[in-house]
Amino acid sequence: MNTTPMMRQYHEAKQSCPDALLLFRMGDFYELFHDDAKTAARILGLTLTSRDKGENPVPMAGFPYHQLDGYLAKLISHGQRVAVCEQMEDPSQAKGLVKREVTRVVTAGTLTDDGLLEPGQSNLLLAVCGGKLGSSGRRGAESERVGLAWVDVSTGRFEAGVFPDKQLLDWLVRLEPAEVLLRDDDARLDAQDRSGGWSYTLRPAWQFGQDEAERVLRDHFQVADLAGMGWEEEEALAVRAAGAALAYLQETQKSSLSHIRLLLPIRSGTALEIDAATRRSLELTTTLRSGRSEGTLLSVLDQTLTPMGARCLASWLAAPLVEVHKIQDRLGGVEQLVERPAVRQHLRQALGDVYDLQRLLARVCTGRTNPRDLQQVARTLSQLPKIKQTLQEANLTGWLASLIDKLEPCQELRVQLEQALDDHCPLVYREGGFIRPGYHSALDELRGLAAGGKQWMANYQAEQIEATGISSLKVGYNKVFGYYLEVTHTHRQRVPDYFVRKQTLKNAERYITEELKEYE
Repeated sequence: MNTTPMMRQYHEAKQSCPDALLLFRMGDFYELFHDDAKTAARILGLTLTSRDKGENPVPMAGFPYHQLDGYLAKLISHGQRVAVCEQMEDPSQAKGLVKREVTRVVTAGTLTDDGLLEPGQSNLLLAVCGGKLGSSGRRGAESERVGLAWVDVSTGRFEAGVFPDKQLLDWLVRLEPAEVLLRDDDARLDAQDRSGGWSYTLRPAWQFGQDEAERVLRDHFQVADLAGMGWEEEEALAVRAAGAALAYLQETQKSSLSHIRLLLPIRSGTALEIDAATRRSLELTTTLRSGRSEGTLLSVLDQTLTPMGARCLASWLAAPLVEVHKIQDRLGGVEQLVERPAVRQHLRQALGDVYDLQRLLARVCTGRTNPRDLQQVARTLSQLPKIKQTLQEANLTGWLASLIDKLEPCQELRVQLEQALDDHCPLVYREGGFIRPGYHSALDELRGLAAGGKQWMANYQAEQIEATGISSLKVGYNKVFGYYLEVTHTHRQRVPDYFVRKQTLKNAERYITEELKEYE
């Protein structure tokens, strides 16, 4: 085994996530080694090379850092888990080996990057916790139940419930999860169930334990008791599944999950129960023949303008209402908008400039945002006053009227973002230039130094020539002591007292001044 300090660092990072391909940042490239390199080279079409040319060369493959999103998407689509190991300090300032850490583990069910997600589709992580509960809530043989918890980390949606075990496949088809978490001792899903194309991940059984799950959930939501969130004792299996799902997110995301603010109980009887075979035959969201969305009921109905609306409509279609008053409320809202074509037109104009606020805020909370994301948040917030005013002037009643009061324009945040961000924000922070001139005086000064440094030096040289009368005086620079003033020996007698001698050359003397060093 290669035992150079850098390779020892690589192996330490790899040990923290042995079941994932490790992308090891080295300068402007992500590198993979050993079997990871062979796998990535095969999937991504990379050239497989070797780090050493001795008797036991280490296989190596890599790609430029700016191609990360595209390659991540391809690796995830091939069922791989990927750990991203970043440089945690500037290599030019590092003393010795650059510090590196695994900053996240990317899996099919934990995607947050916009380039890896389908805008109109939820990306669900589903945890399955099996067990037998009798009618008393105790373990028994009266009926088999299963606890399910599903979370979309890209939006913060988090729901769970307990259902008959025989409905597990129906729920899998309804939710279409990107990844399914199972206890490592659970053989609940047989070969037929596993044929649905879902990605499965085995997790330690102890993470599905009641005490551990409740601890994880209480710590995250900062509550003393889950009962205050609407959870009942007989829903323990759902709580255990939810705790395991949240623990998995904490382990893989390695960042704040503050946008996940609520665990919503889902109970049988609140939506129409459709078995897996019927759901597939109805072609609600995917076709039987191609498995695509074109030609489905959703594709015919979907006239939404925002990704949030598209995901909401798909969720409604997958779970039709059964409670009469809720159906009437929704139909009443539709009727009012049908009767007001001008209102619809104004709403659609405003919604056309709305970005995916749910996923934007999720990236802000997880620390994976970029300047353009923040700009899109501001532009979305700028549409809220128009939307709220349109709804208020429409004299709506019932369900739609109740939504008006829930619209918070967040004016203070919008104004701050608009004042701070330049009109043309780059996609990545390192390109700079995304803070508007005039917003931050210290930053403006630094920009002025960066942009006008040469001009300042030229002006300073002209000032010193005029002050001393030495026409051949010039400003120079070297890496040893920075900027200096150079005067030939011919004019040595005319050098003023505030010039501090720094270096003697064959034909000249080099000096510094307090003003020159302060500016430098």
